[in-house]
Amino acid sequence: MNTDRLLRLDNQLCFALYVCSKEIIKKYKPILAPLGLTYTGYIAMLSLWEKDNVTVSELGDTLYLDSGTLTPLLKKLEEVGLVGRLRSREDERTVV
Repeated sequence: MNTDRLLRLDNQLCFALYVCSKEIIKKYKPILAPLGLTYTGYIAMLSLWEKDNVTVSELGDTLYLDSGTLTPLLKKLEEVGLVGRLRSREDERTVV
């Protein structure tokens, strides 16, 4: 097999996984839309359902999301009443 063929996009496992992920998210969209949730919001809610009093940092680690993605997501979920955020009394920088 020549190198050019091996390097083609359709021969890359990472691309197949990317496409699979996009297709799964697309299948969830019509189910989650009436609930006002995105797929990312849904997995965040699932994670929070499994464990209470999770810090934003812990949730980000669990979901592999950085604060730039997670903070606006949590703000939207808070605005519709699905989550609440509180500052830790021990450390004001920590949000639970």
